[in-house]
Parts: sequence; structure tokens; C-alpha cells
Amino acid sequence: MQITSATSPKTATDDPAAIAAATPKKTVLGQDDFLKLLAIQFQSQDPMKPMEDTAFIAQMAQFTALDQSKSLLAQMTHLSTSQDMVTANSYIGRHVTLDAGADLLVSGDVTGVELSDGTPRLMVGDKTYPLSAVLLVEPAKSTTAPTSVATTP
Repeated sequence: MQITSATSPKTATDDPAAIAAATPKKTVLGQDDFLKLLAIQFQSQDPMKPMEDTAFIAQMAQFTALDQSKSLLAQMTHLSTSQDMVTANSYIGRHVTLDAGADLLVSGDVTGVELSDGTPRLMVGDKTYPLSAVLLVEPAKSTTAPTSVATTP
């Protein structure tokens, strides 16, 4: 025996669970989310007891501080990446000793810097190593004897 409903069948757009499942989940609230929440808060407040302006100002101050913290974090990350690149470039032409893992040390002259996924890697011989593997930095070892030039007074 088949039972049918007198109401129209539910579609995926009528079912809140289906909408929630189809909507990608965000892990971070942004400025748009805050403004939406604020609008809903204004719409659902009791007209006889409106939200106090001090609470609104406090919420705005907290959101502004959060937004500035996020901006500062992005700038600090960019600064750190730039500083790593400057440090790696300063090793070019220098003799370094590196920790290659498994109790293995590698020594050689840095011939270049490779940028991999935004992280500089030192080129020593035919391999690259992370900047964090550097244990010792020395002036390049010269293969020729130093020469002296006589100056006339």
C-alpha cells in the first residue's frame, strides 16, 4: 500500500538540512558576516527595549580590533617572508654547513636561492636546503692564493 502526502513534496531548497549540507562551511567570520548579524539583531530586537548604544559601540570596537589584528598578522607574515629571502640572499657566495637530517652534515658554497612555496631554499651543490638547516656560515673558501698589489706612494 502506497501512502501519498496531501501537501506538495519537499524540494532540496525547502529543506534546511539540505541547504546546510550543500552550503560550504566557513571557519572564519568576516566583516560581511558581522554586518548580517547586526542587521538581524536590529530586526529581532524588542521595540520596547531597544539595544543600548553602548553595546553597539562595544561590538563595533571589538570587530574593528579583530579586523586590525588580522591585517597586522598578514603584514607580519609578509615581513617574515621578506626577511627570510634577504637572509637567504646574503648567503650567496658563502660557505655553509647544513644539517641534512639523519645525523648528516653537508658543507658547500651557496650558489643560489630557490623560492619554493614562498619559502627560500639554499642551493648547495645540486640540492636545495631550507634556511633553517644552516648551522654555520663562513666566507667562501678561495681556491686561489690571495694576491697582493703594490702601491706606489
